[in-house]
Amino acid sequence: MDSRVGKGIIVFLITNYLRLVYWTNPWIKGSANPREAHRKYTPFIITFWHGRHIMGPFLRPRGENILAMFSRSVDAELNALTGEKLGLETVRGSGSRKDRHDTNKGGARALLLLNRALRYGKTTAMIADIAHNKAREAGRGIILLAKLSGRPIVPYIYAFSREKILEKTWDKMAIPLPFGHSVFLMGDAFFVPQDADDALLEKKRLELTDIMNNLTEEAYFRLGKSECMRIK
Repeated sequence: MDSRVGKGIIVFLITNYLRLVYWTNPWIKGSANPREAHRKYTPFIITFWHGRHIMGPFLRPRGENILAMFSRSVDAELNALTGEKLGLETVRGSGSRKDRHDTNKGGARALLLLNRALRYGKTTAMIADIAHNKAREAGRGIILLAKLSGRPIVPYIYAFSREKILEKTWDKMAIPLPFGHSVFLMGDAFFVPQDADDALLEKKRLELTDIMNNLTEEAYFRLGKSECMRIK
């Protein structure tokens, strides 16, 4: 079978499974409205944690264009194709690690494309933590994007009452299951000054990490799930 045909079939199956999950997991009372973020902050930078981002495309309000960064890894290829099928525009790359000396030409190019999109009024999306690095710890890339663009980061958390946790994956990926409940929470607009030096960038990186971890715990608490979703 042609690899493109095979990928197309897999993406078709994933996309329709995610649609089933979306339609059979109503939001609980108190969930946020993503349209409000677009109304107040456009253009802005949406961010998720790895392993909790798979349902992100369903938070795109009808008529809103979003440019999302996906890793260039083989693993991320299906994620990107699925995102495109569900209405996202995509760019390939990855955020830089917390070490400022880390070089990533693909990631740098993607950051420039995201920055350009923001400059022209288009909202973007970027995962906060770095693939196959330390999960639930914001990388430097998203902080740099906020600095360069002058636009706010808005953390998104979309959690489900029924999930299968893939324990052997680096990010403890959560596969949402049908026929449960869900909650969507978003943080306040998070700005990074455009004149921020290295020390302030690091401070902002740690602040974003704490905000997103606290928001994640709040989401699962609202779903009545007592286990802590942080990865130690």
